[in-house]
Parts: sequence; structure tokens; C-alpha cells
Amino acid sequence: MTIDKLTAEEAAEVLKQGALGRLGCIAEGEPYVVPVHYFYDGENIYIHSLPGKKITALRANGRACLQVDDIRDSYHWRSVIAYGNYEEIGDERLHELALAELFRHVPHLTPVESKMTKGSVETIVFRLRVDQLTGVGETW
Repeated sequence: MTIDKLTAEEAAEVLKQGALGRLGCIAEGEPYVVPVHYFYDGENIYIHSLPGKKITALRANGRACLQVDDIRDSYHWRSVIAYGNYEEIGDERLHELALAELFRHVPHLTPVESKMTKGSVETIVFRLRVDQLTGVGETW
């Protein structure tokens, strides 16, 4: 087995197939990584959140990345990092469409996502406008 770079198409496929990744950003001058549910439309990565540390961090420094992996076992895996710029979705129609698509990709809501659907808290939808995509993996 060897570790090889993924083609752009292979990296994009890992992103499209996934629904859970790790968002990396800078919060208060330090690296900050959190798990997030997402979907990738081929150009942008859409994520939802409640207000909090990651949103504050992204508003202060919009450069971020999302790491996603596809792991069958210790010898068969692929890992992708998508880099991009943070952009909050302000358009109400796009906000609702993106949120519906996110929930379609994650049919079993976490406790936090359940709060979002009840309308009791502000749900923020944002996207990373992907400008760089890299990936590596064991040869399958």
C-alpha cells in the first residue's frame, strides 16, 4: 500500500459523499477545530451553526478549512482538506434551501440541530467558497 495524492475529482467525490467533517479556523489567535455537518454542492461547502465561538472566529477571520475523511479501515482511507472563505447566507430563500439540504444530508438530528428546527434560536447558515482542494489516501 502507498499513500498517494488524490485527483481533484477524487477529492471532490469524498466531499460530496460525506456529511461530517472538521472545520478549522482561528479563534482568538489559536487554531480551533470543531466537527460540523455539511454538504458540498461542487463549488461551496454549506454548514449551519448556532451563534458561538466558531461564528465569532469566522466573522473575525474568514479564512477556514474543512477536513473530511472516508475510512474503511487502517489500510484503506482517504482524507481531503478544502480551503475557502467564510460567507454567511443572508438571503432568506437561499438560507432556507441550504438548511433544508443540510437536514436532508443529516436525517437524524443531533440535540443542537433539534433546537435549530424549533425556531427558538438563530440558526446561522454559511458557506465556504472553496478555492483549494487537496487530498491523500491509501491506494484502494
